[in-house]
Amino acid sequence: MISQVFILSSKGDHLIYKDFRGEAGSDVVGIFYEKVTALTGDQPPVVMSHKDLHFVHVRQGGLYWVATTTADSSPFTIIEFLNRFTALVKDYCGSLSEKSVQMNFALIYELLDEVVDYGYIQTTSSDVLKNFIQTEAVSSRPFSLFDLSNVGLFGAETQQSKVAPSSAATRPIQSSREQGGKSEIFVDVIERMSVVIGTNGVLMKADVEGEIRVKCYMPSCSEMRIGLNEEFSIGKSQLRGYGAAVRVDECSFHQAVRLDEFDSHRILRLCPSQGEQTVMQYQLSDDLPSAPPFRLFPTIERDSGGRLLMYLKLRCDLPPKSAAINVCATIPVPKGSVSLSQELSSPDQSAELKLQNRAVDWKIPRFPGGTQLSALFKLEVPGLSSASMLEVGPVGLSFELPKLTVTGLQIRFLRLSPIQPGPSQRWVRYVTHSDSYTIRI
Repeated sequence: MISQVFILSSKGDHLIYKDFRGEAGSDVVGIFYEKVTALTGDQPPVVMSHKDLHFVHVRQGGLYWVATTTADSSPFTIIEFLNRFTALVKDYCGSLSEKSVQMNFALIYELLDEVVDYGYIQTTSSDVLKNFIQTEAVSSRPFSLFDLSNVGLFGAETQQSKVAPSSAATRPIQSSREQGGKSEIFVDVIERMSVVIGTNGVLMKADVEGEIRVKCYMPSCSEMRIGLNEEFSIGKSQLRGYGAAVRVDECSFHQAVRLDEFDSHRILRLCPSQGEQTVMQYQLSDDLPSAPPFRLFPTIERDSGGRLLMYLKLRCDLPPKSAAINVCATIPVPKGSVSLSQELSSPDQSAELKLQNRAVDWKIPRFPGGTQLSALFKLEVPGLSSASMLEVGPVGLSFELPKLTVTGLQIRFLRLSPIQPGPSQRWVRYVTHSDSYTIRI
């Protein structure tokens, strides 16, 4: 049972506040923000208490989405509700940000009135809600299919992120009516890598988590068929044929997916609802079908002047026609480091010493496959000793790989029935990004 729902900005500004049961005063908003900001670290607990009141919150789009309860409610139920509510707001408003919430506060209040009744959750289905929601969304930025030069799939602003129309999928689901019934559907294959590479360059651990995500702007679509690789296997026991098999260890599907053609033809059938939904999730553990995308060759030593020298060569082992974007290597350095001088192999790179994090951030906007970049860092470290040199590393990499999946999973075809009247567009996009990519040195 939910007492209140409110949305706060990162600065504590009240954006949305709804009291369903009148069991607590409006001062709980300030109490929650004081408790969150008083905590040390970047990850406050999801559930916090004040007297008899319990706060449950998630952080999405830089905002705090909070529900309060005084009863013995299941925190997992409320967390799931908040996650689904943020997904609803994203579907109806187009994006999750302080600006979009401010511009669509009337729509969000209307959603809350339909989703929760006197503290009891009613529904979070966009298909059900579209019959009751009348308020039109206000887009926080004008929509343009051609404005793709500075928007990445995950919101990264970079001129290299020309990987399908990312901005096209961040508009309200109701906007299809404003565009004269234009039909569009987006299928994203998203993978996250967790890799540990030892000091000898040997791959020690590799995990890949992936999902197929559909966002539908179809006014009406009775069925969609998604064809995967014919040699897609789940577990080693299902390897079949002589083709290049795409293997995963585990796989789960949305409840709306029909699997009667999956075993024989690797086809997913579903009736997509308007908005965004994850139709399939999969995982591959302790195995990669190809070499890791990056190799690091470090040299750490001390020069005659007592400075710490770090010479790093980073090699991108992607195919030559591919490229990684938004690459950032974070190198922990000894305590007491005061200044940094650098020599980089290309002018588009940059590096900065983060004293608060005790690390050097080496940033590469675009890294083509089959190439190698290098950097020489000279650190002033008063009292540098052999023990303090051991504080260097391990190196953490973050990156995005557009138009690429590590597992090799591909969409063979995307078919809609019945055939949609008028112009319709279907977009399939692939991206892999680092969840945790660690290189020991």
